[in-house]
Amino acid sequence: MAEITAHTMPERAANPLLIWAIAVAIPLMLVAPALWNGYPILQSDTGGYLARWYEGYLVPSRSTVFGLYLHYGEHTHFWVNLAIQALATMWILQLMLRVFGLARPWRLFGSCLVLTLTTALPWLASMLLTDIFAGLSVLSLFILVLHGDKISRGEKIALFVFTAFAAATHSATMGVLLGLCCVGWIARPFLRGRIRASHLLQGTLTIAMGAVMLVSANFALSGQVAWTPGGFSIAFARMLQDGIVSRYLNDHCTTEKFKLCPYRNELPETADDFLWSRESVFNNLGRFTGMRDEMGYIAAHALADYPLWQAEAALLDTGEQLLKVATGENTDHPTMMHTYGIFRDYLPRQLKIVDAARQQKTHLTFGPFNLIHVPVALFSTFLVFAFLFASIWRRQIDEVTLLMATVCLTLVGNAFICGVISGPHDRYGSRLVWITTFAIMIAAIRRWQRDETANAPSRTA
Repeated sequence: MAEITAHTMPERAANPLLIWAIAVAIPLMLVAPALWNGYPILQSDTGGYLARWYEGYLVPSRSTVFGLYLHYGEHTHFWVNLAIQALATMWILQLMLRVFGLARPWRLFGSCLVLTLTTALPWLASMLLTDIFAGLSVLSLFILVLHGDKISRGEKIALFVFTAFAAATHSATMGVLLGLCCVGWIARPFLRGRIRASHLLQGTLTIAMGAVMLVSANFALSGQVAWTPGGFSIAFARMLQDGIVSRYLNDHCTTEKFKLCPYRNELPETADDFLWSRESVFNNLGRFTGMRDEMGYIAAHALADYPLWQAEAALLDTGEQLLKVATGENTDHPTMMHTYGIFRDYLPRQLKIVDAARQQKTHLTFGPFNLIHVPVALFSTFLVFAFLFASIWRRQIDEVTLLMATVCLTLVGNAFICGVISGPHDRYGSRLVWITTFAIMIAAIRRWQRDETANAPSRTA
């Protein structure tokens, strides 16, 4: 009998029933928190997005594109939104495994199970918030740019539209994706053809399309051809938290008349207290409408007056943001009064089911989950950076190294954008850090597969 080595034996085709079972089980896993809750998980920012359809004006940091996306799911109590988020997650994770040559149903199921048990992914997929699209858009851009030759034309079009939509849902997501494309153009000459110009151009155009989507939605809902406001205002609040605003007011209130001068010794300690507290000076002075020009002026001039302090604060905030990865920020009932008010004003028929959800009836705590999520996230982050540095040291630039480089650049870019502009928040870290765990899993499976292939000749039949 002829010898048959293990690495030449064809793998048995998967049972169709098993494939269907996995295809049903994975989305259910991803929305398990919402199923347990009895309603999609809400967050303090959910109401701001949802209200865009009804209020007809632009609000800082609240994408009208995502607001429209939520609005079209209202009649299903937003379960259609969760279905889209879960199916998109399964689809992109499946594509990632496929382009790395790991396309097996049981691998997809195992990967999703590990991510469900150890990361924030199921909570992101179960929440009415933009955060699930942040990590997925990085992976979709990675596939489109670096593995576009391994997917069909239909899949390219779908990834293009998905990435553009994700970019339009949040300015930080768009900034991260734009940064990745810029690094791609810079690094392309040094990577010996690993990045095709046509694929990178497609990836860059997704961001341009996202920008067109956002401006178009803003015009459709508000009648203004404008970008979503809030950049300088949010940056001002971060500078206030770092103590820079108080210093600027103390230095200039003797010569300039700012609305904040009488309150410069009473300013809140944190940006969140300043912007969102009911008793804040910000409310008394007219919020964004009354304070936009003054906050923009102070933020711009404070950059010029204290450059070293700003640079030090930016570095510290970026480092802190890299470490802030806990799940569940601002999902407890007391922080969601604004969201609850939006439901009361515009969706009163859903209040009964919202009130019946566990999130409103009991105190939703993430302490036990974060005993797992935080260590896994931080350890995965350490591993992806260690893997990247080791590969660079060995001058080994393969597709796994490019994945690790993409993930590392994403983490650093996100930490810089969010930490410097908005100030460090756990939410900004947790919505992206799960992709580090997934990247480590891909590297581990590839290593195991390579070892199996190398040892196959010794295991003959």
